[in-house]
Amino acid sequence: MKVMLKAVFEGQVYQITVPPEVLNDGAAFFQYMNADMDRGWQMGREWVEAPDATQRCQIAADKLVDAINAENETLAGLMAGYIVTHCPGTREVHIVTDGDPMETVLIGA
Repeated sequence: MKVMLKAVFEGQVYQITVPPEVLNDGAAFFQYMNADMDRGWQMGREWVEAPDATQRCQIAADKLVDAINAENETLAGLMAGYIVTHCPGTREVHIVTDGDPMETVLIGA
């Protein structure tokens, strides 16, 4: 079953389809992302030593914006897949692109 994630940023609304194979087979990619974030992450002006689940999804949302802007549907699907698997119930994300990424909001179903 495919999952949809609505991404809202810069006055635009994007519907991203998360293919079933991303949900079923994306674990290795998601582990790679988590290993990268385990080293800490710069979020706006703040260095976050150990990002929690919400912060990790905010980081993925930031990468989702880049993927959408680059018209990279594969990467957009992976980032959306990360968000819906790591913050279950998230069906919409309002992404802050001109300020603090920690202000990005995840909205449940």
